[in-house]
Amino acid sequence: MSAATSTDAERPQARPLDGLKVVELGTLIAGPFASRILAEFGAEVIKVEAPDGGDPLRKWRLLYEGTSLWWFVQARNKKSVTLNLKHPDAIGALKKLLAGADVLVENFRPGVLDKLGLSEAVLKDINPSLVIVRLSGFGQTGPMAQQPGFGAIGESMGGLRYITGFPDRPPVKVGISIGDSIAALWGVIGALMALRHRDATGGRGAGQGQTVDVALYEAVFAMMESMLPEFDVFGFIRGRTGNIMPGITPSNTHTARDGRHIIVGGNGDAIFRRLTTAIGRPDLAADPSLADNAGRDARRDEIYALIDAWVAAHDGDEVLRVLGEADVPVSRVYSIEDIAADPQYLARAVFETARLPDGRTFKAPAPMPRLSETPGRTDWIGPALGEHTDEVLKGLGYRAQDIAALRAGGAL
Repeated sequence: MSAATSTDAERPQARPLDGLKVVELGTLIAGPFASRILAEFGAEVIKVEAPDGGDPLRKWRLLYEGTSLWWFVQARNKKSVTLNLKHPDAIGALKKLLAGADVLVENFRPGVLDKLGLSEAVLKDINPSLVIVRLSGFGQTGPMAQQPGFGAIGESMGGLRYITGFPDRPPVKVGISIGDSIAALWGVIGALMALRHRDATGGRGAGQGQTVDVALYEAVFAMMESMLPEFDVFGFIRGRTGNIMPGITPSNTHTARDGRHIIVGGNGDAIFRRLTTAIGRPDLAADPSLADNAGRDARRDEIYALIDAWVAAHDGDEVLRVLGEADVPVSRVYSIEDIAADPQYLARAVFETARLPDGRTFKAPAPMPRLSETPGRTDWIGPALGEHTDEVLKGLGYRAQDIAALRAGGAL
């Protein structure tokens, strides 16, 4: 195990989820991201992986010495246990593990757990106070429940892809797996609310467990602001508008003389007056027809053309300086290189330094959200496949010879 930012001499700070035991039956993004957040804030997360390779995320994107750098972050603070879930002895070990758990996080296709003999009825019999977080493409019910669904499908069906991009081009994706990440966050929120209810009804072993059913498409749809009521009341179908926000003007991306892309948000009434004064158009600041958002939006093409021209006549740094001094929300569009060197990021300790198995250090995102008294932390990076199998099974009462027999028989 490789510690991240703390030293052995420091006393570990209490975390809000200390003492919570979470079993993860998940691969790739949504389920593992949810349990990662729980692990960062103190939960003991036991990640169950297939012995023949484990989570595919171990090999996704850029690899360092054969292992994904993404894996080292996504699986931090987790214990890796290998169980061949096609083997009855492995299912027996999993049942023992679940009997003492607080939360199960799983993102199998609906029906898979039932085929393994782990239906919700069985899980409730094993552990009535268990909180079961189920993340899937389309949820546990409905005509599409059995269909496979990745984040891209959830983003499409949830409405996000339809409104992302420019009106004269096909829809585009956000540059990350945003659908999976949103679903994971809903999963964490649901788990914490369900645990609150369990504790209020008797706590671990006695309180009422329940199921948190998160569908990727619904998780994305829940973020779609006023799209549904606008359609239902006015028949309005929001479409792709590029970088502008129709109905909220001005807010757009502009290109400076040196090629930098600059975001300018001048859509507040007072902000708009400061913006137009700063770019040499005090007449617009004094124009009563532009005093509110409705008036500005009616003339948005004119306003955007003026801001475009002003930004294009200046280098990016000058645009940032002038508008910053005028107290107008402004930023260049950051690459990861910009992020890694930015003083605001550095001052807020948004990054932490972690250590790879060979001793090399690397920067990783620090745990979020930021808590003043019980912050999250990284205790170790993503583990080797099966690194904690023996430790966890011994904690369940298995002897060394029992574990050796399970391994020889193909259960591990």
